[in-house]
Amino acid sequence: MLENEIKRYRSLNRLAAADGIVIFGCAEDTDIPLGELKQAFALDDNIYNRSVESISITDASEVYDECISELCPETVILHIGDSDVKLFAEAPADFEACYVGLIEKIREKDKDRRIVIVSLKNSRDDKTLTDLNKRLRYIAESQRCDFEDISSPIARTPRKTREIVEFLHSTGFVHPLKNKRPIYDLVRILFCYGD
Repeated sequence: MLENEIKRYRSLNRLAAADGIVIFGCAEDTDIPLGELKQAFALDDNIYNRSVESISITDASEVYDECISELCPETVILHIGDSDVKLFAEAPADFEACYVGLIEKIREKDKDRRIVIVSLKNSRDDKTLTDLNKRLRYIAESQRCDFEDISSPIARTPRKTREIVEFLHSTGFVHPLKNKRPIYDLVRILFCYGD
């Protein structure tokens, strides 16, 4: 299965433009409806989804090399960890070492590449997920990455984001001074649209 996804992504990469935004996630991230979200929120960035159904942090560096590195993305959004809850519970230091290794791999070609680590959703207030998300925040801070917390339902506000975007567009205020959309808004649009 993983080989088929890698082959498909490598094929799609021939059509993609460099310097875009890449989503590198797992599980439900493979089904993010990019076309609809780009249209609904007037996203004009080049956004590519290179999520893999059951990716583990232990395999992520290899998959990054195969599917993403040739895109030379300006921003990489990492939403990895769903498949690693057991690894984290049993060996948090190994989980952290693999995550830091992935970040180092991403920065190998461009040390200034923007990396955003997104927390895992934790609707059931699971202690292991809470601890894992704390570790992800720590990794982000120690590795100079952005961290976006979508763990609680309160943090996930795609409707509010859409209302703000619609208001700004209705007043003619789109992208002042060519600034990019804040990553905070983009993460909520991409990972919380169904909430």
